Amino acid sequence: MTWQRQLVFWAVGMLGVILFLYVLRGILLPFVAGLALAYFLDPVADWLESKGMGRTLATSLILVIFLLIFILSLVLILPILIEQFSAFIARLPDHLKSIGQMMDEMAPDWLRQLISDKRSGIEGSLKDVAAQSAKWIASLLRSLLSQGLALVNLISLLVITPIVAFYLLNDWDRMIARINGWLPRDHVQSIHQIGHDIDRAMAGFVRGQGTVCLFLGIFYAVGLSLAGLNFGLLIGLIAGFISFVPYVGSIVGLVISIGVALVQFLPDWVAIGTVGAIFVAGQFIEGNFLSPKLVGDRVGLHPVWLMFALLAFGYLFGFVGLLVAVPLAAAIGVLVRFGLDQYLESTLFKGQPKKPVAKKRVSKKSL
Repeated sequence: MTWQRQLVFWAVGMLGVILFLYVLRGILLPFVAGLALAYFLDPVADWLESKGMGRTLATSLILVIFLLIFILSLVLILPILIEQFSAFIARLPDHLKSIGQMMDEMAPDWLRQLISDKRSGIEGSLKDVAAQSAKWIASLLRSLLSQGLALVNLISLLVITPIVAFYLLNDWDRMIARINGWLPRDHVQSIHQIGHDIDRAMAGFVRGQGTVCLFLGIFYAVGLSLAGLNFGLLIGLIAGFISFVPYVGSIVGLVISIGVALVQFLPDWVAIGTVGAIFVAGQFIEGNFLSPKLVGDRVGLHPVWLMFALLAFGYLFGFVGLLVAVPLAAAIGVLVRFGLDQYLESTLFKGQPKKPVAKKRVSKKSL
């Protein structure tokens, strides 16, 4: 096939996959979660298999341990999170009101006068922020419940996801070998290289960055709880969960924690400083030990492109889109870089090679 026909073939295939995902986005959550779980645990299954354990036994053992840890975590932590979340939403207007009062007291006269001329002071402005925040959180929860975490989907997530993960993890190597047999023979090496780069990028996020987020969530949750901060478990886990976007998790967690700490601990600046130190320590550990070791430069995603991917995939595919946004963004980045390399080596960029001009030979007689 010419390169034009190849381009049309792959473009039609990509559009077909996107259309398939868009049409069936409402039922994909347990399958996407099972695929992510199998991909995350595949290295562990390979390691157990290399020690002489059968693949089926290794898969069963891994999933049983994982499910036990997951269920135990839900039983112990979920009720506390629900309680803290309800209390946090209920107290949010009062907290913002208290912060507004402190800002009114600390603000210089000219700033207080400037704001009071247009609005009813900083306190009034923050009341509006509290109301809008409560409405936004409520709408977000309704969206999640309607699109991704409705009762039927939640039950299917808990029942179907382990089954999907078991079969995919058990047959992972056979599936890769079967797919490898379908590849066009003339392009096997190029596709293998692209697949290796995509796997490296996805592994950097799913396994590497996922482990970093898990560690940071536990670190922040335990640290804030030990510091005595109200809603420390909830704030810490949320900060860790959204840490896959560089700096966003730590900044959001720090701002919320300091706001809660000001209302709770003021004038105890030592306690407030302890809350801030927990996030500084978390960023130090992540930047100097966790990310270089577990992630490195494998993901290769710019933060702006990362946030765009989250918004775009979330808008198109709902909650499932948020789950697959970063891995797919990493895969698209690999394909774009490969296409750019091919373009820079093509005659479309370099132009047609110029034929050498034959030099006119001068005879001795003409001299």
